[in-house]
Amino acid sequence: MKAWTNIVQPDLILDGSVLKLTPEILQQHGLKGLVLDVDDTLVPVTVTSASPELKQWVAEIRTYADLYLVSNNLSESRISSIAQSLDIPYHLGAAKPSRRKIRSALQEMNLPAHQVAMVGDRLFTDVIAGNRLEMFTILVEPIVHSGMVLRSNPVRNFEVWISEILGASITPRYTKVHKD
Repeated sequence: MKAWTNIVQPDLILDGSVLKLTPEILQQHGLKGLVLDVDDTLVPVTVTSASPELKQWVAEIRTYADLYLVSNNLSESRISSIAQSLDIPYHLGAAKPSRRKIRSALQEMNLPAHQVAMVGDRLFTDVIAGNRLEMFTILVEPIVHSGMVLRSNPVRNFEVWISEILGASITPRYTKVHKD
């Protein structure tokens, strides 16, 4: 188990949304799979379908990595609709930072944890869960559709503040040299 300083530290912080995650980044870090958060990572929490840009990103990325959605959201109709529109298997009600449903996704992907990235917009759910499983962790900025105003997220801001107090560095494009 990692020290608290490291448990909240993402391996990679993208300066932008998940759409900035490229095949080159996957190859650079030896990643063969992605476990993706849904709400505000792939689609805004109020949206029930994938944008054309997200569908295009998924089509490109899936040629390099297996994909799996793991969401804390409990809405079967919403998460299944998004998953079906992207043709990606999913688990909902994950209660991250619980590892149970992420571990199940890893087993279904048949990949070792160190070859799979946990990708999300939240430190205290996505990053902690991925780090607890010794996955590669990627923090992204929340995604917004064009025409939507970027809203401040007090919970996310609080998580960043606490993480920095604990010694994490939450700077875009920061990459840890190695897992502890």
